[in-house]
Amino acid sequence: MALTDPLGDMLTRIRNAQMRRKDVVLTPASTLRGRVLDVLQSEGFIRGYTEQKLDNGVAEFAIELKYSENIPVIRTIERVSRPGRRVYASVKNIPSVANGLGVSIMSTPKGVMADHEAKSQNLGGEVLCRVF
Repeated sequence: MALTDPLGDMLTRIRNAQMRRKDVVLTPASTLRGRVLDVLQSEGFIRGYTEQKLDNGVAEFAIELKYSENIPVIRTIERVSRPGRRVYASVKNIPSVANGLGVSIMSTPKGVMADHEAKSQNLGGEVLCRVF
């Protein structure tokens, strides 16, 4: 079965694993997913991730989730731009998440980055997801 929204699938896997207090969650590997995970790691929402190769040559990411006193660090993680409805934002209209406590992850012409980084580089782009 083909996925129509691979990034949304990864975010749902993270959300579900945190509800069950899992330490590690597995998701199929792709370049976009890897870039989003890089942003989540640099912003401190996950401990890290590793890429694992399976026997059939398919790769997957093992994402190490982060908890603070047995409470997930990620309170909400939601997809903004979906395959059926793309959401773009110019530099002036980049959405703020929880007055700057959260982060919007954006796909810009210079790569996937956090909202504050896109503002500092004067870049707009597609708003992929919001994390708080």
